[in-house]
Amino acid sequence: MTQWEKNLAQLGLTLPPVVAPVAAYIPAIRTGSLVYTSGQLPFVDGQLSATGKVGAEVSLDQAKEAAKFCALNAIAAVHDLVGLDAVVRIVKVVGFVASAPGFTDQPQVINGASELLGAVFGDAGVHARSAVGVAELPRNTPVEVELIAEVR
Repeated sequence: MTQWEKNLAQLGLTLPPVVAPVAAYIPAIRTGSLVYTSGQLPFVDGQLSATGKVGAEVSLDQAKEAAKFCALNAIAAVHDLVGLDAVVRIVKVVGFVASAPGFTDQPQVINGASELLGAVFGDAGVHARSAVGVAELPRNTPVEVELIAEVR
C-alpha cells in the first residue's frame, strides 16, 4: 500500500470511479510533466452531495465538504490518467463557489479541497490556489474544483 493509499484509508476514503464527462471534454489531460483536470463537481456515488448557493441553501460546512469531494474526484481523474504514484506535487487549485449575494467566505469553502490534498499528499499537497465566487455552476452545484499536478 502506498502512502497516499494509507492516507486515504486513514481518512476513511477511497478513490471513486472517474465521473463521466457531462459535456464535450475529458476528465484530465497530460502535457509534459503536468496534469490538468477539468472542473470536478462534488459527486458521491453518482449524486451531487449538495445543490444550491452557498450562503443560502448550502451552509459553509456543507460547501466545504462538497469541495473535499470535488478534490477527491480530481485526484481520481489524475490517478486514472497517470497513477497517483507519479504525482510529484499538487501545483495549483482553482475553486469556484456558487455564492448567494453577500457571501464572501469562498476561501473557507475551498479549504475543504486544500485540506484533503494536504492530508493525502503531505507537503506535496501544498499548492497555489484561487477561490472564486460565481453566480451559477453546472447542475446547480455549490462548488467546482480543478487542479494542476506535477507528475514524473
